[in-house]
Amino acid sequence: MALVPSAPLNDAPLFAEVDMGADSSAPSVRATVVQASTVFYDTPATLDKAERLLAEAAGYGSQLVVFPEAFVGGYPRGSNFGVTIGNRTPKGKEEFRKYHASAIDVPGPEVDRLAAMAGKYKVYLVMGVIERDGYTLYCTVLFFDSQGRYLGKHRKVMPTALERIIWGFGDGSTIPVFETPIGKIGAAICWENRMPLLRTAMYAKGVEIYCAPTADAREVWQASMTHIALEGACFVLSANQFCRRKDYPPPPEYVFSGTEGELTPDSVVCAGGSVIISPSGTVLAGPNYDGEALISADLDLGEIARAKFDFDVVGHYSRPEVLSLIVRDHPTNPVTFTSSSLKTESS
Repeated sequence: MALVPSAPLNDAPLFAEVDMGADSSAPSVRATVVQASTVFYDTPATLDKAERLLAEAAGYGSQLVVFPEAFVGGYPRGSNFGVTIGNRTPKGKEEFRKYHASAIDVPGPEVDRLAAMAGKYKVYLVMGVIERDGYTLYCTVLFFDSQGRYLGKHRKVMPTALERIIWGFGDGSTIPVFETPIGKIGAAICWENRMPLLRTAMYAKGVEIYCAPTADAREVWQASMTHIALEGACFVLSANQFCRRKDYPPPPEYVFSGTEGELTPDSVVCAGGSVIISPSGTVLAGPNYDGEALISADLDLGEIARAKFDFDVVGHYSRPEVLSLIVRDHPTNPVTFTSSSLKTESS
């Protein structure tokens, strides 16, 4: 057995027993998923909060820390940005301007700071951000190693519903799985985890620690996370924010469409549900619906081989002569320029 903290923030840690399996000599990784709210419209304060949480997780001995979807930049829950079919309001446009200002450039100074945090606390860091690329925003996950190096990013391939008015679409060039000393790490964001072909691409890249930052606090989300752990024979680490109305700016600066009169400052608008699940489908820690927390478990990497002996979805359990997948993993650019110097040389 291993004693692993699942600690409410600003409180004494709570410890839960996690069964490490029969082979105690197998390598293990201590992982933490962060369940906490953004400081909305205040990216410097959000980064300060991220560092405090990272330091606390490192104090528990965590080697890998996963933050929620859009932790840096914010998930604009409840907002419609003044959009109706055929119309955008001036207030909604101003709201987007402020949201755009809260996003970060990749690369950029905020990325440098996150890298420095990972190096300072000697952890692998998976961070949900809102990425600014010119005037288009992307829901993105950034990866950092324990030496303080930025490894790369994953852009959400398919924003859900009204997210599509504020976020661009990722392409096949940012679906990485990074091979690290603590395992092969990748991520899919929120409802793109429900895309079977995207999951298959992740499995084909050998993902062992499958990170699932999300904004979905419903109980049914747990079924999806368990299914992915079993299907991919991988560890699944799902991190969600826990937010109350008071974590967002007050009205009229920020209005939850159609519900503002029903909400008090302490009303829960996102209940968390962060969880860590083993390749056998065993819940190792969470789900937590009680408040901001650090949810941790030791991952017995030997469990991956034991699970894949039963079912390897892109290995012995695949039928490529019947079913196959093509992944276009190159960037898609709206404009391609031909060098004028090349034109001159060929004329």
